[in-house]
Amino acid sequence: MSKPVVAVVGRPNVGKSTLFNVLAGERIAIVKDTPGVTRDRIYADASWLNRDFTLIDTGGIEPDSKDIILSQMREQAQIAIDTADVILFLTDVRQGMIDADEKVADLLRRSHKPVVLVVNKVDSFEKYMPDVYEFYNLGIGEPFPISASSQLGIGELLDAIIQHFPEQDSEEEEDGRPRIALIGKPNVGKSSLVNYLLGEKRVIVSEIAGTTRDAIDTVIKYHGQEYVFIDTAGLRRKSKVKEDLERYSIIRAVTAVERADVAIIMIDATEGVTEQDAKIAGIAHERGKGILIVVNKWDAVQKDDRTMHKHTDKIRSVLSFMPYAEILFISAKTGQRTGKLYDMIQMVIANNAMRIKTGVLNEIIMEAVAMQQPPSDRGKRLRVYYATQVAVKPPTFVLFVNDKSLMHFSYLRYLENRIRDAFGFRGTALRFFVREKNGE
Repeated sequence: MSKPVVAVVGRPNVGKSTLFNVLAGERIAIVKDTPGVTRDRIYADASWLNRDFTLIDTGGIEPDSKDIILSQMREQAQIAIDTADVILFLTDVRQGMIDADEKVADLLRRSHKPVVLVVNKVDSFEKYMPDVYEFYNLGIGEPFPISASSQLGIGELLDAIIQHFPEQDSEEEEDGRPRIALIGKPNVGKSSLVNYLLGEKRVIVSEIAGTTRDAIDTVIKYHGQEYVFIDTAGLRRKSKVKEDLERYSIIRAVTAVERADVAIIMIDATEGVTEQDAKIAGIAHERGKGILIVVNKWDAVQKDDRTMHKHTDKIRSVLSFMPYAEILFISAKTGQRTGKLYDMIQMVIANNAMRIKTGVLNEIIMEAVAMQQPPSDRGKRLRVYYATQVAVKPPTFVLFVNDKSLMHFSYLRYLENRIRDAFGFRGTALRFFVREKNGE
């Protein structure tokens, strides 16, 4: 089951980033006592009472501000609102309830999403509770008093959040249909690809970046197998700032990837691979999903016998953290090479769920160690005792050693490459944990 998404929204300088960091358990968002410091949404994984969820930090909302930065943050918050399963509306007991809070509350009511009203900076319940009660006037439910900086009231808040999560549905768990997330920058051709595969124009396609309104699940049947394609949305409103359009695609990618088995990272062949593509690809890589890189609009590129090689080299360079990803050059407009997509999806799903027997795995590891001696430091050499696979999706391995501080990144990469040489694992990340053997 995909993880619920919780968005933290509110006016600038009410403590959203501080609360975000407390809930995420680490300092991720920049915290500074100046309105508008958090310019971009930032996301993190969090957990409470065995319920995992994705947390989104937003920029502040200033409903009547003409300031360009605040208006951009209002757009970002709107995207987070549209995407979230639960919204945390953060207010400030010191500032009290102001007119802007009422306008934000009205915006949230129209979202028809569960809203948890949070009153921050309540460092003393005895002192501030009469002021907390004032926030009942917003008409969006019980206000939860907390102090993010002092971490007061956080447990009660988390209890309230998870009450709004969907029930863990066993039927959804048993849905064996492959789920494929189409992620990439706006106007790269995600909807066009779905339309071509579907054979009908179900998704609105326009030359205007960000015309897909919501995340849309499309079921497509191919050779008797049903596939669920998750097309990620663009913007609800037009924006004149191209950089904003690119940033907005990040949170869409997060929520789509969470629900997917395979992430198809779509790149515009006419633009080439960009740093923004790398950010989006990193989301799927970090979450250990099966990955395909699909270069669209290949029909619009002037080609010679080296064009594909040049594009491939550039992609490998910019996306150097995922050398395992397969690359396919297509045209959603003409259908060029789209027929290969399903075979590659099935291959990536199989590799992402592949399990290697411990005996066979250790044969490969011991052979690799014999071929290239492990690193040493001050006369002490790394010894690899044995390895075992502990999980799939992605394939995850534990290496037991004498001293994990001796395991250099380069040697771990070497062992990974030997495992890939033996078993393939094309299209999926591998994860490794190094543990010291007990008693050594």
